[in-house]
Amino acid sequence: MERVLITGANGFLGVNVVAEFLDAGYKVRGLLRNKMSFIGKLHPELELVEGDFTNASVLRAAMQDCDYVIHCAAKTDQKSSYESYDKINVIASEQLVCVAIEQKIKKIIYVATANIFAYNDKNTPGDEKHRIRFPFTKSPYAVSKVEAVTRLTKYIDNIEIVIVCPTFMLGAYDSRPSSGRIILFGYGKRMLFYPPGGKNFVHVSDVAHGIVKALQKGSNGECYLLANENLSYKEFYEMLAEQTDRHPLLIRLPRCVLLTVGLLGSLLFSLGMRNDMTLVNMRLLCVNNYYDNKKSIRELDVSYRPVRYALNDAIEWFHENNKL
Repeated sequence: MERVLITGANGFLGVNVVAEFLDAGYKVRGLLRNKMSFIGKLHPELELVEGDFTNASVLRAAMQDCDYVIHCAAKTDQKSSYESYDKINVIASEQLVCVAIEQKIKKIIYVATANIFAYNDKNTPGDEKHRIRFPFTKSPYAVSKVEAVTRLTKYIDNIEIVIVCPTFMLGAYDSRPSSGRIILFGYGKRMLFYPPGGKNFVHVSDVAHGIVKALQKGSNGECYLLANENLSYKEFYEMLAEQTDRHPLLIRLPRCVLLTVGLLGSLLFSLGMRNDMTLVNMRLLCVNNYYDNKKSIRELDVSYRPVRYALNDAIEWFHENNKL
């Protein structure tokens, strides 16, 4: 039975990836900082090991007897300086590849983000052909992922590397919460202000399934968007209202209001007050951040469920864990 090492095994995506690989019949070694905090389900073929993936010695020990590495761990918040993203998302990821080569790992699946590619509108959604587009060129997180992919693909003659690029994930095990905050923000409100843009939404379990498929079928050096439904924020909150049978008054926030808030947030950021209401983040809320999933369906045989299932799973999990 083949064994995979999964970094960031206690993150939102990581927990779901662990479960998917166990279901697919792999042995799994999950690397996380504190194994007592693991929120997923235990399994006879799951081994949890503690450590910091930025430490090369920890990686060497964790990769022992592993065939593959799934690199989910990353810094993903939107309120830090580029240097902190570079240290974790770029330098540490390149180090992971070097250790994997040393340890004779067969293949690495690197989890990037859809925003390393250019978004577009619903008629011609973004695909894997066109690179990052403004305002994501000003996002430290997105830029760090672009740099990481650039560096990692230099090693494809030495080790197989496949890059997967998820869009905005929803589903169970979002313990922080991370992307699930969009649900918590709108759940049960009588009046709801929404931004003028939109996103591509995808079930986190479908992304995890796509990562298994990428390991089995992905081509060396290729990138695959793991994406599903393109929805404006208004459409998303209308869907949430239908799922919960709660129908708030929806009010569109003007772009100028968000940009004004962003200017203030950026000023505070420059004064050392970290926040995620910066100008770049407010600009992100104003774009139609839409993507296409045809390549992953065609080449990886990934299937996607309607986003309403992701909403249901997320809401159920939040209820079970007293977050709603």
